[in-house]
Amino acid sequence: MRIDVLTLFPEMILQAVGHSMLKRAQEKGLLAIQAHNLRDYTMDRHKVADDVPYGGGAGMVMKAEPILRAVDALRVQAQSCGEEIRVMFPSPQGRTFTQEYAKDVAAEPRRIVVLCGHYEGVDERVREALRPEEVSVGDYILTGGELPALVLIDAATRLVPGVLGDPESVVEESFSDSLLEYPHYTRPAEVRGMGVPDVLLSGHHEAIRLWRRKQALRSTYARRPDLIRDRSLSREDQRLLSEIISEGVVSTPV
Repeated sequence: MRIDVLTLFPEMILQAVGHSMLKRAQEKGLLAIQAHNLRDYTMDRHKVADDVPYGGGAGMVMKAEPILRAVDALRVQAQSCGEEIRVMFPSPQGRTFTQEYAKDVAAEPRRIVVLCGHYEGVDERVREALRPEEVSVGDYILTGGELPALVLIDAATRLVPGVLGDPESVVEESFSDSLLEYPHYTRPAEVRGMGVPDVLLSGHHEAIRLWRRKQALRSTYARRPDLIRDRSLSREDQRLLSEIISEGVVSTPV
């Protein structure tokens, strides 16, 4: 997977992708990330990439020309390698980023270009010229698009085959099966008087599987019942959910 990030603050991207899983993915040759400073695509000697908004108002607006030149340069570069680009733009106006969305990005054969907005926003002519794919990581306000870009990169990269050491980790994680994850425990067996459920110490694989499934359903029903409403349950899941409800577990309105 090849990702180019266009930003006013490339160090934010480079520092984050130089650690943990993202670093290992790059070392394995499974991921290539470049952060491009939009100021390098300005035409004035002061490298101004933002200006005051027409019509007045607080804050600054990112200029269109540096962004358009940067995308043009990356498109030409990609075409020289026989590739196409997919331009993505973190924005509250975009489609909500989900696990299914992450899977789509992870399977993308094109080079991904992520445009990071900042300040009060981006000149609207960027949208008109590029028609970028807008994506939202939630209904809240952030200073810039760098953090959403990193969320997108992290969520998609872990789904690229070979990135995670244990492929089962992807299968069992929250949202991979539209459910929240079951509880995890590790050594020691007792911490400040708190023990580990007996079933996990039993060595009975089928009992452990059922316990984990029930706990995943319990957590989802209690905290994110909308995830259960939006899916079709197997007979086993229906039986386990009936047990959970009969035990008096109350779901929280979302």
